[in-house]
Amino acid sequence: MRTPLRTALTGALAAATVVVGSTIAGATPPGPGVSARLIAQRTVGDTDYILREITIPAGQATGWHYHDGPVYGVVKQGTLSHFDSDCGSDGVYTPGSAIQEASGPGNVHIGRNLGDTPLVLEVLYVLPHGAPFSEDAPNPGCPFQ
Repeated sequence: MRTPLRTALTGALAAATVVVGSTIAGATPPGPGVSARLIAQRTVGDTDYILREITIPAGQATGWHYHDGPVYGVVKQGTLSHFDSDCGSDGVYTPGSAIQEASGPGNVHIGRNLGDTPLVLEVLYVLPHGAPFSEDAPNPGCPFQ
């Protein structure tokens, strides 16, 4: 594995890492202006390791989704408000905070930027080879999107 990717993966995991959604389509698409930039990608065996920078503008969200593999992230800027499918907050993450999202359809969640500045996350996806960054999920009945 190349040194920059190894360093990025090790740093993300050592920081106890974060989770945040990626682009989603369908019933609960991401808010306007949500974007992602690929930093690094590597496939080892049947697993894709993908490092991305996600930017969520003020007042926007990822849309409801889940991942086919664990996701780890670190908040670089802004504040991430994370909600689970029970509509309850399962964490508020500020710069330097790490977050981890479990995989599977039983772990539907949404990331929201309730602040007034852009939210920037560095996210490591550990996915089965060829899997999408996230799987769309309908709003589970929460009064927000």
